[in-house]
Amino acid sequence: MQAIERHDQAQAKALVRYHALRHYEVEFRGFFKVITAKMDVDLEYDAASGKNFRIVSQSGSHMLCEKVLKRALDSEKEAFFDRGAHALSSANYKFQLLGTETQNGRLAYVMQVEPVTSSQYLVRGKIWVDAADYGVSRMEAQPAKNPSFWISQSLIHQTNSRINGFWLPQQNRSETKVRVGGKAVLTIDYGTYQIAQ
Repeated sequence: MQAIERHDQAQAKALVRYHALRHYEVEFRGFFKVITAKMDVDLEYDAASGKNFRIVSQSGSHMLCEKVLKRALDSEKEAFFDRGAHALSSANYKFQLLGTETQNGRLAYVMQVEPVTSSQYLVRGKIWVDAADYGVSRMEAQPAKNPSFWISQSLIHQTNSRINGFWLPQQNRSETKVRVGGKAVLTIDYGTYQIAQ
């Protein structure tokens, strides 16, 4: 879908700077207990230098903060500098049109995406593409490559919002089943964006 690629390239060029206060929360349910962690993170995005995260507050399990939440921040910073590796492009994906649906009053194409290679940056599943400007409004997918032996399955649900003409993440919820028993749910609320004009 060349239209999706053109949209993403145009947005990357036009979106110079923004600021947001995000809320991260993770809950792990094991056989005998439930442990949680929360983190509020101040994000400054600059198209030239990338994403700068500042942890405002954190609470709950120290292990989950270090091993899950901080690792999520590090992964996102790294992904910025290798955008081609996870772009919704014909180099990375095969696309199949499944139909159309209405998302928040806007017509969207529902598409199946299958990764060309088994990369940790890619996913397989469904995306909803806005019919007017080809921005991705929603995604339900799983990683193309299992990130760890200890993980048996991961499901990603993401919704995006159109803000000042830009499609930006609104919420991401990832459910991960662990082989030794238990389930972890990571929720990211992306907060209110302040976009520099």
